[in-house]
Amino acid sequence: QVHLVESGGGSVQPGGSLRLSCAASRNIFSVTVWAWYRQAPGKERELVASILSNGITDYAESVQGRFTVSKDKANTSAYLTMNNLKPEDTAVYYCKSRGPWGDLWGQGTQVTVSS
Repeated sequence: QVHLVESGGGSVQPGGSLRLSCAASRNIFSVTVWAWYRQAPGKERELVASILSNGITDYAESVQGRFTVSKDKANTSAYLTMNNLKPEDTAVYYCKSRGPWGDLWGQGTQVTVSS
């Protein structure tokens, strides 16, 4: 069974940067969308950023200009580069891929922004 694995989370001070990675446990094909979500304590999961197989990206207004979503050429891994992090970015970040098989989710990685 294929699953997604996120990495790169951690604790940073406000203004710092992190880069999250998302990779499949084995080769997957025909991913149409990669997306990053986050869920803060007591809040609903929200969409942060997405990238289509053709490279078109979309961002939540709260992260526009600070976060960048990307994927590798083989379309088997995705990344979220987060700059100028704020305390309100603190959350568990999840990766999702969508393809002919449906949706695959990762287990999540914690990002904590605190001074």
